[in-house]
Amino acid sequence: MEAYFAGGCFWCVTPIYKMYGVEQVICGYAGGDEENPTYEQVKHQETGHRETIKLVYDPEKVSFEKLLDIYLANVDPFDAKGQFIDKGFSYTLAIFYNSEEEKEIAEKKIAEIEKNSGKETHVALLPYKNFYEAEEYHQDYYLKNPEAFEKELIESGRKK
Repeated sequence: MEAYFAGGCFWCVTPIYKMYGVEQVICGYAGGDEENPTYEQVKHQETGHRETIKLVYDPEKVSFEKLLDIYLANVDPFDAKGQFIDKGFSYTLAIFYNSEEEKEIAEKKIAEIEKNSGKETHVALLPYKNFYEAEEYHQDYYLKNPEAFEKELIESGRKK
């Protein structure tokens, strides 16, 4: 199965899922109209895509609901402008659902957050449209560049 979550900087959310039985985490771009966008185009808000991770997982080992819980625990669902220091449309949150069941699970989770917090969330819930894999140097960035990755986490405010 596959799940698609836009959670701001795709580097920052990639390693979280490596711990939860996800077979693959692929950085890329989703939701826009431009075919085969580049990092620079997406970063500069030129394509309508969001930085997104594609999760390839075995539903016998981890459920979509669990993946969604992990996603929502690692983003700021109340920030309409992006995530942490990364601002702009390409860094805004989105759940790209593949079925009505996924949509219903996501709607329920978002409603729970809003009820419990008393705040409006800013998580787009959209039907899956497309996904373009990011350039190779973005894949497993945290493994290839551990010092730069750690610095990014701290400077972004994701890691305190």
